[in-house]
Amino acid sequence: MTGLPRAYSIEDLRRASRRRLPRAIFDFFDGGAEDELTLADNCAAFRSVRLAPRALVDVSAVDTGAQVLGAPSSLPLAVAPTGAVGFGRRGGDIAIARAAARAGVPYTLSTSATASIEQIADAAPGRLWFQAYILRHRPLLESLIARARAADYEGLMITVDLPVGGKRERDLRNGLSFPFHYTARNLRDFASQPAWALDMLCRGLPVMESLKGLEAPGADATRLASSVGRSYDPSFDWARLEALRDLWPRKLIVKGVLRPDDADRLARLGCDAVVVSNHGGRQLDGAAATLDALPGVAQAAAGRMEVLVDGGVRRGGDILKALAMGASAVLVGRATLWGAIAAGEAGAVRALDILREEFQRGMQLCGARRVAEIGPDLLFGAPRTSQKNTV
Repeated sequence: MTGLPRAYSIEDLRRASRRRLPRAIFDFFDGGAEDELTLADNCAAFRSVRLAPRALVDVSAVDTGAQVLGAPSSLPLAVAPTGAVGFGRRGGDIAIARAAARAGVPYTLSTSATASIEQIADAAPGRLWFQAYILRHRPLLESLIARARAADYEGLMITVDLPVGGKRERDLRNGLSFPFHYTARNLRDFASQPAWALDMLCRGLPVMESLKGLEAPGADATRLASSVGRSYDPSFDWARLEALRDLWPRKLIVKGVLRPDDADRLARLGCDAVVVSNHGGRQLDGAAATLDALPGVAQAAAGRMEVLVDGGVRRGGDILKALAMGASAVLVGRATLWGAIAAGEAGAVRALDILREEFQRGMQLCGARRVAEIGPDLLFGAPRTSQKNTV
């Protein structure tokens, strides 16, 4: 745990990351689209929920374990895909994957990660899922899916809420772009964090390993980083998704759904899980907060597939609230990202430990001895439309 800052909450890890990074790089990870309304709403939705704990329950022993995507997990939680982690801390993807394996929860590798499919499989032999962006370059997309299958990833996560990239104004105001355009302003910003700057200067910029095929051999790292933004396929539709379902014989997860009618259609298509997600508020500003959208999606899924939710999970109590409102599990992205940026693998471990401790305490205080006992009756004043999702 050497170098791990004193951290009692995910917000403490966020602050530690902020102290370590140039402003432009911190804002890239921390920010959202346009006015950041959806980014703020994701967290505010959790804060607005109040609980109605059961009294006089023997909670001397509680079990936080759950079935996630049909297999045991120590928590009703998986690590969400987070891209470009290596720009925050070199080796951050592997650090988070190892922390997830140690914690006994699934880890999702992003298409835009700075570690390859095979590097993660070798370094962190836990439960692995691969998240695929829908690229115009279809042969590359299909080869990535084939590589994930060969490396024994158990789940494929298709992100469907990104036909085009969002407008992230923090990046525009900070002059952060890919490829980097160095200016006096951002050079001063980078130099304000000499440890970060010297690492990037001496060892070179990280490479988004899965995107190498988008550019000619020898393309530099910043050009590779920019390629994914130009290469989303806005023509991707239901027929293409069905074709991908046929390519992947294992568990299929679809991420980026807010509407009950879409969830119903995904269940009928034979998807194993859906993630209620608005991309962490980074794409369409004004989209519904994920916790607000969750009950409708869970009701539409009607137990035919697992319903996961991401966006705004910063406390163990948020996990409890999401389950009470119909989720079978949550995804966390920024929480483990801040941990890894702050202190590498030890920081990512600390992030998961914080969430575990808070979730367990929340279960005890709410009179829930097992995850299966977390239901809508724990929501104070909530309408009885929330449906617990178990498959």
